Amino acid sequence: MSSVVQVFRKQPQNQKLLESFLRWQCRVRQMAMRDNEGRPDDAITPALTLAGETEPMGHIITVMSKWGAYSKTPEIKHISKRTNDPAQRREKALQFFSETYYQQSREFSDTLTATFPPDSPGATKLVEAGECTLSFEAYSQRFDLVCAIKLMPDTDPLYQATWWHNLLFNPSLDPQTIVLGFEPDWDRSSSEPPFV
Repeated sequence: MSSVVQVFRKQPQNQKLLESFLRWQCRVRQMAMRDNEGRPDDAITPALTLAGETEPMGHIITVMSKWGAYSKTPEIKHISKRTNDPAQRREKALQFFSETYYQQSREFSDTLTATFPPDSPGATKLVEAGECTLSFEAYSQRFDLVCAIKLMPDTDPLYQATWWHNLLFNPSLDPQTIVLGFEPDWDRSSSEPPFV
């Protein structure tokens, strides 16, 4: 989403929840990069429950990307193209994401993304459903985000940011990878403990 859209989009009534979630995500993602060698934990891999269902369909690994004005996709792309050695790529990626990348939560889009293999029946089912709840639970905090699901075209900045980010950690990422966007409806979402 461009920075112009960011400025003019309708602000949710539950702005505090949005801001609290983004701050929490920045903190836990930086911890994963610094302390867990970038491996995603429960704070990054929410349970996904389709609208109308009671049991989760499974867990997905989410990516959080910066707004267009703050995008670091060119830098991420450069790290990826700089070497063919997956170990060096990973090392440079961990250094990049561990330093200042997650310092300013206001620089991030609240639309989360996730990758799926080409022709994924799961991705097809999600797009057809159109809505789900992502439940993040870690470090004594829970967020239940009601999200619209969108198939991201490969020209979308969030698609590009997600694809290049994931390529750093998965050198065999298929060029036809599907990227889905999960856009929270903050006025229908919640946290425990709540933010007031």
